[in-house]
Amino acid sequence: MIAPHPTRPGPGRFISFEGGEGAGKSTQIKLLSERLQAAGFRTLVTREPGGSPGAEIIRHLLLSGIGGLIGGAKAETLLFAAARDDHVQTVIAPALADGQWVLCDRFSDSTRAYQGRLGAVPPALLNALERVTIDGLKPDLTLILDLPAEISLKRAAARRGDSAPDRFESEGLEFHRGLRDAFRQIAADEPKRCALIDADADIDTVAARIWGAVRQRLLLALSDGTEPE
Repeated sequence: MIAPHPTRPGPGRFISFEGGEGAGKSTQIKLLSERLQAAGFRTLVTREPGGSPGAEIIRHLLLSGIGGLIGGAKAETLLFAAARDDHVQTVIAPALADGQWVLCDRFSDSTRAYQGRLGAVPPALLNALERVTIDGLKPDLTLILDLPAEISLKRAAARRGDSAPDRFESEGLEFHRGLRDAFRQIAADEPKRCALIDADADIDTVAARIWGAVRQRLLLALSDGTEPE
C-alpha cells in the first residue's frame, strides 16, 4: 500500500477518460481522484471541451450544435482545437509542471473518434491541429470506458432527465455504435497508452477495474518496494 503523504514527490501524471455518452466518465473520474488523494497525490479534475474560462465558452457553442450551422465536422474540429489550446496552456501544462495528477474527462482521442472517424475529418488536419494545440503532450494513460451503444444511450437519457439532449446525445444509435468502434480501435492501436475498461457493470466494479489499470500502468512504477492497494 502507498502510505498517504501530503506532498508526495515526483512528476505529475496525465490521465484521460474516454468513451461514449453515458459511459460513466464523470462518476469514475471523481472516484479515482478521491482514491489518488487518499494515497497522497494532488489531483486536478478537468474536462473537454472546457476546463478553462475560454474553453468553457467554446463548450457552450459546441454542445449547442453550432458546428452544423457553420461548416459541420471541420468547423467543430477547429472549435475543439481552439478550446484545447487554451485548456492545455492555462490549466493542464501548469498543473503537470507543478507535480499534480491531471484527470481529464475527454481529450484529443474524442476529437479523433467523433470528428475524425465519424465526421470524416482528414487525419492530416487532425495531426496538424494536434501539433499546434498539444505539441506532443499525450496522456500517460487513457482509460476508455467501453459500453454497448444501446446501454450508453439509456444511461445518458436517464442522466439528463427532462433536459434536451445535446449535440452529440441527439445522434442516432448507429452513430453511437460507430463511436464505440472508434474508441475500441484507438485502444487497439495504442495498447501501451490505452486501457479498455469494461463499463457494463456497477459503479464499484468499474472503479476497481480502473484502479487496477492505474496501479499496474502508473503506480507500481512510483512505489518504493511497496504496492498500492
